[in-house]
Amino acid sequence: MPTSPDSWREHLLESSGDIHRLLEETRRIAVLGMKVEDWEPAFYVPEYAERAGYEVVPVPVYYPEATEILGHPVYRTLSAVPGEIDMVNVFRRPRDIPQHIDDIIAKRPRSVWFQLGIRNDEAAEAFARAGIDVVQDRCLMVELRLLGR
Repeated sequence: MPTSPDSWREHLLESSGDIHRLLEETRRIAVLGMKVEDWEPAFYVPEYAERAGYEVVPVPVYYPEATEILGHPVYRTLSAVPGEIDMVNVFRRPRDIPQHIDDIIAKRPRSVWFQLGIRNDEAAEAFARAGIDVVQDRCLMVELRLLGR
């Protein structure tokens, strides 16, 4: 049975049920744009995810001197991360996301999550067309709390 031309839209997750299912199936999260300052959301949200039982893989954009964050080795690109990634949690401005699209698609994560306040419909479409689930403009920590984690 052929798929419809708009079948890629099924990968754009917006309902709470779809998002919670995604979080239940996720184990390993690469954090693109992770920071080292503990007061920054790009630090304390992944720290919270780790306390909730997820494996966190730091992929900072800045901090060339950082070799570890949260006690985990730092990777400079997603394609350099060994093994599979379930989710890429994105802490980048919408205008900065396009430079990461090819790297993310090459790594083939199951999902890409744009944090609260981050929306890039063109990038989301590119990921969805590649078969990658996408969540936009949602806080991972808030959704984990809603799940009781």
